[in-house]
Amino acid sequence: MRIRASFVFVLIAGLATVPAMASRVHRAPTSGHSTTKHKKTTSHKMHGQQAIDSERVTTIQQALIREHYLNGAPTSKWDADTQAAMLKFQADQGWQTKITPDSRALIKLGLGPDHSRAINAGESANFNTLNVPGAAAATPQQGFVAASHVAD
Repeated sequence: MRIRASFVFVLIAGLATVPAMASRVHRAPTSGHSTTKHKKTTSHKMHGQQAIDSERVTTIQQALIREHYLNGAPTSKWDADTQAAMLKFQADQGWQTKITPDSRALIKLGLGPDHSRAINAGESANFNTLNVPGAAAATPQQGFVAASHVAD
């Protein structure tokens, strides 16, 4: 009985020490490599347009004056008054106010891109209907044949 009790005691003691021995021990690196990280010194390049051209500022200011958001004469400088006027214009339209000028605001002020020279710029340009002289309402098949200039 005594042998059995000492065997159980040794078994329990052995099981208790296994988790303690299984824990990881942090050791210093032995490969000779240092663990410090080196930062690369790179210059940050600014991409894109950094400032608004003075001629463009003048046209924006003229449009804001015309719409009664800015007072006085155009200064050709993107100053605090011009920024505040553009911010107010954008807010009144219900648009974002973090980036000024917003492209929608420029278009609304009549300063957007000029599409007058585009191929489909005419008033009669409509891709939903086929403009065939002297033809009544065409079926999709007839419209395809007429548009592709393929004879029956």
